[in-house]
Amino acid sequence: MADPKREELQVKAKRAILVSVVSPSNHIDKDQALDELKGLVETAGVKVVGSLVQNRENPHPATCLGKGKLDELKQMVKHVDAELIIFDNNLSPSQGRNIEEETGTVIVDRSELILDIFATHAKTYEAKLQVELAQLLYFRPRLKRLWTHLERIEGGVGAGRGPGEKQLETDRRLLDKRVAELKRKLSEVERRRERTVSNRYQQLTVSLVGYTNAGKSTLMNALTGADVYIADQLFATLDTRTRRWELPHWGEILLSDTVGFVRDLPHHLVASFKSTLEEARQADLLLHVVDSSNPEVEHHIKTVNKVLNDIGIDFKNAILVFNKTDKVEDRSKLDVLRLKYDNAISVSAVSGEGLDRLSQAVIDRLASGYVIVEMETPVGNGKLLSQLEEHSLILSREYSHDDTRVTYQARIARRFLPMLKTGPDTELKIHDDQPPVPGDLIPEESVNKY
Repeated sequence: MADPKREELQVKAKRAILVSVVSPSNHIDKDQALDELKGLVETAGVKVVGSLVQNRENPHPATCLGKGKLDELKQMVKHVDAELIIFDNNLSPSQGRNIEEETGTVIVDRSELILDIFATHAKTYEAKLQVELAQLLYFRPRLKRLWTHLERIEGGVGAGRGPGEKQLETDRRLLDKRVAELKRKLSEVERRRERTVSNRYQQLTVSLVGYTNAGKSTLMNALTGADVYIADQLFATLDTRTRRWELPHWGEILLSDTVGFVRDLPHHLVASFKSTLEEARQADLLLHVVDSSNPEVEHHIKTVNKVLNDIGIDFKNAILVFNKTDKVEDRSKLDVLRLKYDNAISVSAVSGEGLDRLSQAVIDRLASGYVIVEMETPVGNGKLLSQLEEHSLILSREYSHDDTRVTYQARIARRFLPMLKTGPDTELKIHDDQPPVPGDLIPEESVNKY
């Protein structure tokens, strides 16, 4: 079903030319765009033997490149003996097919390259399912391109359907069957994940999000003392990892690390990884980690915010963290960023600079999102009591002398207050005048341990 030439992309290095069509209106620096593409291909194990950039407002509908640049590319392929042409752009099936025919070389666009990297780095059962699903959805409209050579040999006008066309129909049926199977398996995994996440309602969760290679895993290790895998390459982390983080004067919370984002992340990949990003969706707070030493730092911020918004995660519920300050050579640029993003925290996960300030900022934000409630209700009010116990941290529980009524004191997120539907037999007091200050309001012996 797959093109054998494409299978080799995953198992050995290839000589590749990098191509980028840059629109001036996108405000993306062409050198930075190529640098990121080089980082992607190096992660994939591909050897770069040439590059070509065209400034063009709109890609050519048939070949992405204009005629002059396409001719230049054809000459470059011969000169450097290239085996692959990798585009920084996402190509339509027809564009990929046309460029392949013009150059006689295998074409890989940005989406296929990222999918290949994800396939290489996927380690867990869930990640492998997600990547395979995204790959199949990507390749389905491109199957015809893989069988063009057989159609030319056996097909033809008036000749009926050749083996290439028949195989194409078979491949589509097999692919659709596998897609349905993968969706079913992922649905099962997602249900298990939702149960796991929902069982943590009484445990506060902070989730790390950010552009790939922003240093999220290094920051997690620095904050939690964990030893999660770190590599100076793109998409080193594909699976969500959760570790316990002891906040001073607050107590233990959970810190989750998620897959990194990147410009023009393939749509099918984002959709497939929605369940993995469920940790971020359910988190009480996000830490948006940014590589402050990267020249494209502001573009990275916008990219991450867009992806979060596209998958229904409120990016405003985040603390912006400028990481890698130890790598910033011109400190005045960091000062400019701090002025523009005045609520951001600057840290170095390597040197430890700013980590105390980050911890305090997290405590302040968590405290502002919670209130202390005091509720007195009949002990038989099972539904209300179960809602309170499921969605809050119980600080104390006292029964009346005749055991018919119970008074709870609990810490609860403001967003869950509407769920506490009380009747005339229940008295609910919300202590909203002061946010819950950790340590002062929560005796160590009364905190539920999870």
